[in-house]
Amino acid sequence: MSLKDQKIGFVGLGRMGANMVRHLHDEGYTLGPVFDIVVDVATSLAEEVGTTAAQTLAEVTANSDIIITVVTDDAAMRSIFFGDDNLFTDSNGKTFLNCATLSPDIHIELEEAAARNGAEALEVCMASSIPQAREGKLYLMIGGKEETFDKIKSLLEDMSVNLRFVGAAGKAAQVKALVNMVMNINTAALAEGLGLGHALDLDLDMLQEVFSQTGANSRVLETDGEDMVIRDHECYFSCEHAAKDSGIAIAVAESVGINLPLAKATFDQYEKMISIGLGHYDKSGVAELTFKGRNA
Repeated sequence: MSLKDQKIGFVGLGRMGANMVRHLHDEGYTLGPVFDIVVDVATSLAEEVGTTAAQTLAEVTANSDIIITVVTDDAAMRSIFFGDDNLFTDSNGKTFLNCATLSPDIHIELEEAAARNGAEALEVCMASSIPQAREGKLYLMIGGKEETFDKIKSLLEDMSVNLRFVGAAGKAAQVKALVNMVMNINTAALAEGLGLGHALDLDLDMLQEVFSQTGANSRVLETDGEDMVIRDHECYFSCEHAAKDSGIAIAVAESVGINLPLAKATFDQYEKMISIGLGHYDKSGVAELTFKGRNA
């Protein structure tokens, strides 16, 4: 059976998950039920793409061949797989693709639990944002059993512009933690550079141009520099998520006896954003700590 003929269910319909659903619908995939803890969100998206909104997680599994999950953190992941109503119910023969940024340990735990239930699980770590989810241009890092990856590779190719099989369960999550750790450090560094430039009355357009042509250049300058300058912090990747992901990297480092002073300082900055009620800002919003003189 072609992967396009298999039913693909979704759990977690935030802006990433919902746009992945829309993209697969556009690509002609057969959608199974969709589920979100906000019922109206699931109902609205189901109507939009011509599928059903599941009332329970078990219903998603029962009516899907492949289930894609995009939830917030380890606690949410444990609730959907190990709660009273859970995705492992009658899951023999099902394949789970878990896309959230989570700790490596939970991906190992999920792969083992899936096997006990006669199912398969892959970690599908995403290093992209909302437009890429909608356009099928995600950068995906895959961890788990290579034979499982090979079976669903064409689906992942239709969701991505770049696809990398990293290794055993947990390894892709380690790489994703490092990606976001470095991104968060670069974001905080750029915020401080532009914030100091602002305090010095430098032309910030000029400063960004100089940064772009020197060792201060970074991908973050391209994606976030202008937003920092004009103070537009519409959320694509929140400060709350940045703090969570830096925390994952720090925990991984501590497990192997490595100290990460820059990652910890960056984590503290994003935690400060949360403490002053700005955790919902895009990660670029960390610039406010310098622009407004709150930097520590």
